[in-house]
Amino acid sequence: MLRVATVNVNGIRAAQRRGFGTWLTRTEPDLVALQEVRCPVTALPEDAWGGYHAAYDPGQLAGRNGVAILTRVPPVAVRTWSPTDDWSFPVARELRAFADEGRYVEADLADAPLTIASVYVPKGGLPAHLQIPGRMREAPDGAAAYVRKLRFARGLTRHLERSRRAAASRGREFLVMGDFNVGHTELDVAAWRRSKGAVGFLPEERAWLDGLVTARGLHDVVRRLHPGVSGPYTWWSWLGGSYAADTGWRIDYHFATPRLARTARRAWVDREVDGVRISDHAPVTVDYDVAQLR
Repeated sequence: MLRVATVNVNGIRAAQRRGFGTWLTRTEPDLVALQEVRCPVTALPEDAWGGYHAAYDPGQLAGRNGVAILTRVPPVAVRTWSPTDDWSFPVARELRAFADEGRYVEADLADAPLTIASVYVPKGGLPAHLQIPGRMREAPDGAAAYVRKLRFARGLTRHLERSRRAAASRGREFLVMGDFNVGHTELDVAAWRRSKGAVGFLPEERAWLDGLVTARGLHDVVRRLHPGVSGPYTWWSWLGGSYAADTGWRIDYHFATPRLARTARRAWVDREVDGVRISDHAPVTVDYDVAQLR
């Protein structure tokens, strides 16, 4: 059984203080996809990776983004979008503006026929017609963040299709995990009625996931194991009582090729460690019976 997890740590240094290392020790994942590590390599805390091997792209935006894949055995290959990385590989035209932001890393595992990716999708913004001054936390931007996220989404769809096909050509299944910053369906957002028109639940964003998650393409592994139920949610605001009331969003996913998705046996969300939230996101863990792939 291969135990695989994804978590947006919202800063590895803060997550370590809140119990990320304890979670690693207790959960014993074989590999972990991280997003928003938000730390230059030179400032990483001691034992930041808990003894795992790390494929890490910190990006070049100080204090922002950063994605990693932690594995027990060093991967046989690592690829990022970074134009300065010797392991980098060509990216879709729409993604070139994001190449130095630390938003994507993928690796070919050495101990299983899998290619794994960790991705951090931009939060985005509202289209111009929904930007009403006085009703927004951020200043109106003329839909710049909205357009930027949709451009990223289009490019990512092309990129994941290419990576999936490349993995298949090497005899590997493909799994992409991370913070997609979109609640796909009404089951994925607790307060979905009042969230219509909110960033992360816009029709265009949800339609993007409709096109990404298809019968022949990628499957939503957690939804496959938890059909027809609300959640399990993976993100809650730090503000108000949304966490206590479980008024959350499911925006962190495992998207796998169909054959790999069929090997998933159990999926769960760890809301906290010893009563403490390690991030505003919670780890999403899946057990895959990868022996069936051999």
